[in-house]
Amino acid sequence: MTNLENSITSYFGVIAPEDLKTIVSFFKPETIKKNDYFLKSGKSCDKLSFVQSGFLRIFVETEKRDVTQWITTQGYFVTDLSSFVLGSPSRWTIQALTDTKVQSIYKEDYQNLNMLVSQWPVLEKLFIVHCFTIMEDRIFSHLSMTAEERYQFFFEHNRELFNQVPLQYIASMLGMTPETFSRIRKKMQS
Repeated sequence: MTNLENSITSYFGVIAPEDLKTIVSFFKPETIKKNDYFLKSGKSCDKLSFVQSGFLRIFVETEKRDVTQWITTQGYFVTDLSSFVLGSPSRWTIQALTDTKVQSIYKEDYQNLNMLVSQWPVLEKLFIVHCFTIMEDRIFSHLSMTAEERYQFFFEHNRELFNQVPLQYIASMLGMTPETFSRIRKKMQS
């Protein structure tokens, strides 16, 4: 099974082999060059992509600073879910931090899966629940953990990011100023 097939099964649930083949057939390879945009805020998101390699930063620019919502890495899906599903303007900008290879399914093909995969409504619901659960877990960690605990937890699960993306993005994602992040990092390394 390919990484894409494994991730689809992980996010969407158990899928009959022929249905999995149908779903995967709609994902097309794309390369997003470093600093290019997957999506800009205010635009409608028309694709759901699986990251094969590279890093994408999901963020919003405010008057005071950029706020990083997430950094998507290999093996994960990326989209602005509300924009993709509801067609609303995106609030997030998604930019490549490195040359990034993705496999994308466009909205029209995604919607056509309803007619091609009999269990698609159930699978789609499981996908959205999975995404929602990830966000709930993230909110819970922000509410229940100290800054040091958030740093330690994130570091343990995402070590590769600390040497490959600007640390101010990780600080923002963890809800910290760069100064607080630097202080905690120095403390954890000693």
